[in-house]
Amino acid sequence: MIKARVTVTLKNGVLDPQGKAIEGALGAIGFDGVGSVRQGKVFDIEIDASDREKAEADLKAMCERLLANTVIENYSVSIT
Repeated sequence: MIKARVTVTLKNGVLDPQGKAIEGALGAIGFDGVGSVRQGKVFDIEIDASDREKAEADLKAMCERLLANTVIENYSVSIT
């Protein structure tokens, strides 16, 4: 069993209204000095495989085809 974490974030330059809302809310509840907040998503995935290279290729294909909108998002894959 191979476990992986896929992290998807917005590319630099893409507006992040949810991040801005979180940034404002943090200031409103007393957390001063927060300069910028960017939100993203995390997927923890288990793959029933023993070939690490194939699992990594499959994970990248999952990101390209479903998990990330590669026009506006970046992704990283970490196999643990």
